[in-house]
Amino acid sequence: MGKVIVSFTMSLDGFVAGTNVDREHPMGEGGDRLHRWLFDTASDLDKEMATDMSARVGAVVLGRRTFDVGLQHWEDTPYPAPSFVLTHEKRSQLKMKSAAFTFVNDGVRSALRQARQAAGSKDIVIMGASTAQQVLTAGLVEEVTLQLAPILLGKGCRLFDKIGSAIELKSTQVAASPLVTHLRFDVL
Repeated sequence: MGKVIVSFTMSLDGFVAGTNVDREHPMGEGGDRLHRWLFDTASDLDKEMATDMSARVGAVVLGRRTFDVGLQHWEDTPYPAPSFVLTHEKRSQLKMKSAAFTFVNDGVRSALRQARQAAGSKDIVIMGASTAQQVLTAGLVEEVTLQLAPILLGKGCRLFDKIGSAIELKSTQVAASPLVTHLRFDVL
């Protein structure tokens, strides 16, 4: 069985998105700078880390807001894997090129159960800060993967704002490129 992974690129001051997240600015104003390491300036290490993560993903659990702002940019599921969207709205499954979005109305635990079944032996990636906070608070995360970008955003959406209690982590990987430091932690 795979792991439940919270994986985000974060600024040095703890933000995973800038302010005013919307469809035009899915990473918020200035937040797109966090992901330079993924695109044309990516180093061999950055490309290897991105490829490794993509190969590990068997399912995705994401929040409705992440779905709403990301869909037009992804034009597919965020990874080529079944994706489960936490929402209060009842919707039919949305089939895409790679997989489908399934809309889950009965909470994060239900979404994770469905994602585990879909992922098989592969990992489940959590997307969206609010969803990650819910899964971390519930004690359901097994790994935290951060790509720490050498940027100070100053304001925006923080990943760890609403955790509520201490979570012990064990560092299992550190690798640096000029654009980002890759960190991997097991949740104890």
